[in-house]
Amino acid sequence: MASTTIPKKDGSGSTASNAAPVPAGGASGSTISPSGQDVHPFARGSVIEVYHYNNKDAQEDWWSEPDSDIDESTSERTVRLCDIIDRAQTDGVWRYYVHYRDFNRRMDEWVSLDRIVSPPSVGNAKARALKKEEERQKRQQQRKQEEEKLLDAPRSRRRVPAKTAASGVTDAVAGDVAGPAAAETTATRRTRLRRKTSTMAPSTEDDATVAASNESKEVASGASDEKGERSNNKLSYQNKKEEVVLSADAITHVVGEHVVATVQAQELDEHEGLDEASLREHEEVTKVKNVAFLELGPFQMETWYFSPLPKELLGPGGFIDVLYCCEFTFRLFSRKSELRRHQERLPVSKRHPPGNEIYRCGNLSMFEVDGLEEKIYSQNLCYIAKLFLDHKTLYFDVDPFLFYVLCEVDDRGFHPVGYYSKEKYSDVGYNLACILTFPAHQRKGYGRFLIAFSYELSKKEEKVGSPEKPMSDLGQQAYKPYWASTILDFFLNQSEESTLSIMDISKRTSIMAEDIVFTLNQLGLLKIINDVYFIAAEKSLLELLAKKYPIKEPRVDPSKLHWTPFLTDMKQRDKFSIHSKKPSVEAEKPPVTAAT
Repeated sequence: MASTTIPKKDGSGSTASNAAPVPAGGASGSTISPSGQDVHPFARGSVIEVYHYNNKDAQEDWWSEPDSDIDESTSERTVRLCDIIDRAQTDGVWRYYVHYRDFNRRMDEWVSLDRIVSPPSVGNAKARALKKEEERQKRQQQRKQEEEKLLDAPRSRRRVPAKTAASGVTDAVAGDVAGPAAAETTATRRTRLRRKTSTMAPSTEDDATVAASNESKEVASGASDEKGERSNNKLSYQNKKEEVVLSADAITHVVGEHVVATVQAQELDEHEGLDEASLREHEEVTKVKNVAFLELGPFQMETWYFSPLPKELLGPGGFIDVLYCCEFTFRLFSRKSELRRHQERLPVSKRHPPGNEIYRCGNLSMFEVDGLEEKIYSQNLCYIAKLFLDHKTLYFDVDPFLFYVLCEVDDRGFHPVGYYSKEKYSDVGYNLACILTFPAHQRKGYGRFLIAFSYELSKKEEKVGSPEKPMSDLGQQAYKPYWASTILDFFLNQSEESTLSIMDISKRTSIMAEDIVFTLNQLGLLKIINDVYFIAAEKSLLELLAKKYPIKEPRVDPSKLHWTPFLTDMKQRDKFSIHSKKPSVEAEKPPVTAAT
């Protein structure tokens, strides 16, 4: 990614007096549109095409000095459509803050004129053409889904859409009035529909499968009508039997006398719980990054998002090129000289996070920091985390949280590489509120280590836990492999039982039952046989999946953990304790089994 110096922001929305026509981009000189939209400065909200550089060597040393240029020899250059979010002028030269379409907001950046390929007249036209094509494909997909639903429905429950029914009545009347020609047209349409139906259902075996599936759905829907609406794929315990309402997208087939259904995996939404108005307000406030780089220890990292830092740390235009942070105290500075003076006065005995060291294994150490006792440290940690997290609202109210800071240890002190936070008492069973591995230390397994550590604390508390929802995209990328590898390792190496329930797995791993069901769906191991959940997997399949989702280093060694649960004054019974969970289903019939 380009390392550019953020220019001084243009406060006025008017066109500058020294505006000049674009030959947009140094490579392709474009003509000026009659409307003047291709004259600098381009309007905010316009669409342009720019060169985007993807550094091939970004895996190891993607952080760089602010004044370094893009090395085109080690970069892949592509042309991308992007929206102009903001603009600024430095020494008479315009720069634009752009958002790449179909890219995450963390990729937003300032671009100079030599990277512009097409001006707004071309970019806006391409954007409109793409929008029309997307709308056409969406309408086509909706029509296809409506036809499939109509064909899959049982004959007794099929309903012709209102538009089709109306047209049928019109055609019938036209046949009576206008004579045989209109009647022949109606017959031709019906013949086409029958022919299309026969091509989509070529075999009687498929018809039998659909009928069996629909019959089971009718039984399930009859039960739901008596007891009201129930959410899809949830258990209703009655007479020690798990009744399941199959979702519309469940894949069913018949095996002997049984109807077997595979529940399709549901994707997590990082914007869950945010309405459109809140999402627009959030994006409007945080649309432009106010810090270009963060210097933490020996690393200088390019930031991803806006952070509501104190105004004293920012420049007159609300921007700062480099924000300096002391890795031992998390004090923030706007100048390198201030940071050096602060660290010169810092005793060697203070070169570690405040709080208690609760874990030490090799060169890794974990500190527990109470937000109530270390407010400045905790607030600054949240400010820094917001530079790399999109949706994070905790900045000042840090009292009810505990922060667990992971450090690498050497002879110079304790160097933070990541952290996670959790509530001292959670009403919904969350054992992790926010998690971050600093970009300079990513791809080292520290994110998985932090997740595993949070579950080790839950085991110490004798509780089940889950991360706070909704999760970010990076959070999902970390949690999905961890859940998969932990559950598969439990099946293969930690469990000798042939009969297990989801609650048994939850008690042994401290993973909440909902997350286990989600993971089993992702792995394709959870099936429904005659409205009962079954974990169906042969040992060979489990071993194959275990190779795809292995347990990676570094691992948490529970023997190195010296910690006791945080005491609260909550007197009510904790519903997330493993002692309050239902017993195993070994005595229930039929059991939920894991085939080996």
